[in-house]
Amino acid sequence: MSNVEQSLLSNRRRTFIFVNILLSCIATTIMATALTTALPPIVADLGITMQVGQWLTSGYSLAMGIVMPLTAFLITRFPTKPLYLAGAVLFIVGSLVCVVPVPFAVIMIGRVVQACGNGLLMSMAQVVLMTIYPDNRGTIMGWYGLAVGVTPVIAPTLSGLMVDAFGWRSIFYLVIAVMAVSLIVACFVFGNVLKVSKRSFDVLSFTVSIVAFGGVTLGIGNIGAMPFVSTAVLLPLVLGIAASIWFVALQLRRERPFLDVRILRNRGFALSVIGSMLLYFAMMGSSVMLPLYVQTIKGGSASMAGLVSLPGSLVMAIISPMAGRLYDRFGVKRLFLVSGICLTVSNLCMGLLPLSASIWVAATINVVRSLAIGCLMMPLVTWGTSSAGEGRLADANALLTALRTIAGAIGQAVFVGMMTALAASAHVGGMDLAAANMRGMNLTYLAMGACAVPLIFIPLVFLRGDRIVR
Repeated sequence: MSNVEQSLLSNRRRTFIFVNILLSCIATTIMATALTTALPPIVADLGITMQVGQWLTSGYSLAMGIVMPLTAFLITRFPTKPLYLAGAVLFIVGSLVCVVPVPFAVIMIGRVVQACGNGLLMSMAQVVLMTIYPDNRGTIMGWYGLAVGVTPVIAPTLSGLMVDAFGWRSIFYLVIAVMAVSLIVACFVFGNVLKVSKRSFDVLSFTVSIVAFGGVTLGIGNIGAMPFVSTAVLLPLVLGIAASIWFVALQLRRERPFLDVRILRNRGFALSVIGSMLLYFAMMGSSVMLPLYVQTIKGGSASMAGLVSLPGSLVMAIISPMAGRLYDRFGVKRLFLVSGICLTVSNLCMGLLPLSASIWVAATINVVRSLAIGCLMMPLVTWGTSSAGEGRLADANALLTALRTIAGAIGQAVFVGMMTALAASAHVGGMDLAAANMRGMNLTYLAMGACAVPLIFIPLVFLRGDRIVR
C-alpha cells in the first residue's frame, strides 16, 4: 500500500483491521497465560514431572524474550500484510503441534513456534494501530489495552473450566479456531500500511541479542524455583547482562542498528520506559500475591481467588478505553500522577491489612490497583512510542515491550521470593503459620508500595513544566 493509499484508508477498513488485531491479541494472550491452570493435568497426561512441565510456560516466555528484538528488523524490512499473516500461521502451526499426541519435547517445540508467532503479532499490532490511527492513538490503544490487560486475568479461569469439561487440549483447539478466523479475515482486510526499507540482516547483533534477552529472561525465570546462588540462575543472568552491554555497544557503533537503542536518549521515551518498567515490576508481583493471599493465608479455593480478582478486572475493562480518551484530551501527565498515587496507596493498604480482615477488603483494594494499571499501561506505550518519532515506532515498541517484560519477570520472582523468606523467618521466630504468612505478605506489599513511589515523582519532577504531555 502506497502512502497515498494509506492516507485514504477508509474508516471501515481501519475498523476491520482493528477488530482483527484485537481478535488475534485475545487468542495469543489466552495462550500466554492459560497453561498455568492446565499444567497439572498436562503433567499427569504426559507422565512428566512438574519441574519439566513448567518449561511449557517458562520456555514460552524465553522464546518471546528472544524474538522481541528481531521484530523491529522484520517490521521495517518486510511488507506488513505477509508478515502479519506469517505471524498468524506460525501461531496456528505451533498450536497444532501441541494438540497432536506427541512426546513432551515435540510439544515444547510447538510452544516455541507459538511464542515466535505471538511475539511478531504483538509487536506489529501496536505499530499498525498507531500508524492507521494517527489522530486518536490514545483511544485506540486504550481499547487494545483492554484486550491485553483483561484477558490474562480471565484466561486461567476459562482454561480451568475447559480443562475440567473437555481436557487440556481444548484450550489449543479454541485458540486455533479463533486464529484461523483471524487469518482468513486478515487476508482480505490487511494492507501494507507500514513503510519498509532495504537493509541487511545483522547476524552478530541478532546472535548477541539472543544471549542478552534470553539469558536475562531465563536467569530471572529460574529464581523462583532455584536458589539465587546457583548455576541455573547466575550463569544465564551473568551471560545475559554481559551480552546486553555488548549488544548496546554494537548498536551504538552501527550506522543502521539492528535495534535502535539511541532512542533512549529521547526524554519522553526514556521516561515512558522507566514508568512502564516500574509499573510492570510492581504489577506482576502483586498479580501473584493476591491469589496466594486468598488461598494460602485465608484458606480460600482457586475459584474464590478468581472471584476476588474479578471486580478489579471489571474496573480495568471499563477504565482502559476511558484512559485512552483522557490521554488524547489531556496528555499523559495527569494519568501518570493519578495512577502512581493509586498504585502506591493500594500497595500500602495491603501492607497494613490485618489477618482478621475480610478477603473482600483485599478485593476492594485490588480495584484501586487495577484502576492504576488501567489508567497507565497503554497511555505509557502510546506516549513513549509517539515520542520516539514516526520512523522509530518498530524499534521503540520492541525495546519498550522487551524491557517491561523483563521488569515484570524480575518483580514476580523478587516479591514472591521475598514473601516466602519473610514468612519463613517469622514462623521460625515463633509466629503461627497463618500469621507468619500474613506478615511476609504485608512487608512485601510495603516494599511494592515503595517501588511505586517513583511513579508519583516522575510527573511532578520531570513533567512539571508541561501542561499537556503527549
